Amino acid sequence: MKTKVTVRLGSKLTAVGATAALTAAAFVFPAKADVDPKAVIKTYADIGLTKFEDALTTAKALDAAVDSLIAKPSEDTLKAARQAWKAARVVYPQTEAYRFGNPVVDAWEGRVNSWPLDEGLIDYVDASYGTESEENALYTANVIANKAIKINGKEVDASKLTPEFLSGTLQEADGVQANVATGYHAIEFLLWGQDLHGTGPGAGERPYTDYDTANCTHGNCDRRAEYLKSAADLLVSDLQEMVDSWKEGGAARKHLEDGQPNAGLSAILTGMGSLSYGELAGERMKLGLLLHDPEEEQDCFSDNTHMSHLGDAIGIRAAYHANYKRLDGTEISGPSLSDMVKEADPALDKELSAKLDATVASMEAIKARADAGEAYDQQIGEDNKEGNATVQAAIDALIDQTKSIQRVVSALKLDAIAFEGSDSLDSPDKVFK
Repeated sequence: MKTKVTVRLGSKLTAVGATAALTAAAFVFPAKADVDPKAVIKTYADIGLTKFEDALTTAKALDAAVDSLIAKPSEDTLKAARQAWKAARVVYPQTEAYRFGNPVVDAWEGRVNSWPLDEGLIDYVDASYGTESEENALYTANVIANKAIKINGKEVDASKLTPEFLSGTLQEADGVQANVATGYHAIEFLLWGQDLHGTGPGAGERPYTDYDTANCTHGNCDRRAEYLKSAADLLVSDLQEMVDSWKEGGAARKHLEDGQPNAGLSAILTGMGSLSYGELAGERMKLGLLLHDPEEEQDCFSDNTHMSHLGDAIGIRAAYHANYKRLDGTEISGPSLSDMVKEADPALDKELSAKLDATVASMEAIKARADAGEAYDQQIGEDNKEGNATVQAAIDALIDQTKSIQRVVSALKLDAIAFEGSDSLDSPDKVFK
């Protein structure tokens, strides 16, 4: 039996700073199938591919903006590079619902999105940062200023800050997860510098002259540029790897589609539930709120955290409904988990759909405060009752939707799933020890 197909083209929505042209081609999916689990899994995989393609497009735009900054450092080129980074953060968080249920993605994710990071590993830091850490011998290694550093007690040649050195030697050096040398947040630090405003207004204030070899501030402008360029190139190559992994025959797609259908459905729900609960509600939000600590916010140098959290919530909702609007305005959709739940338990589908919408709305409330001038780190400040309440409302919404996601597991008669947890939610007393 033939099925109808639909593609809806909206107005072109190009993210700020994303200068690379997007392809006009789009995947076309069945508008309505007989809710075959394999069709749901294929839709999920195809949409995952398009999301990572869009993330790659914005990373290439960021790479080009970095080239312009290095070639001609100025207020304008630094601003353009920062805008390109923010544009890239519109797209990438929407892929994160693909992380926890897909081992290929989970093993790769740390290369592009690890945080928090001990920024003293990379570059100069303010005196308030301190000089040493019991957990990290490389806490203030400052590889940009030093052409040789010690890793595991052995001197290592750091004269060339190549992509291979960053990814193969410096990333998680000494086995310390806070030694983040690559990905979005290393680039963010190099574009903004430290945010020294605490829970007050203001983001990082790195001057463009940190890249101006003719009028260099803070020294080592040539090596700082070399590091930034290598990190931007790595981001592009890492995202290209993930695009290839979701293409036909790619490792992530094969792992999903070659397995049992129930395992594929569980992978989708694991990604939704673990991101909702342990990762986003717990590690990324509740922990920082408990401690009132801006160091625990994800995009801490740029004050862009509200956008990343919103993108995660949108991505979780999209994983359930199997839809996505590309940067070029093309909307794609197909057989979804929602369709399956609607057949098994219409009331549950309505319940979860409403909760997913409520969570996105709560994230939009955080964004509205940020747009009005109160950044996320200010909202989690100790004396900001209204801001705290706005963030807590989003945490509560995430926890609530996770309960319904767990009910979906039962409604579809899947094996029980243990979603990612967080001490900040499950054992908050441990946070203060």
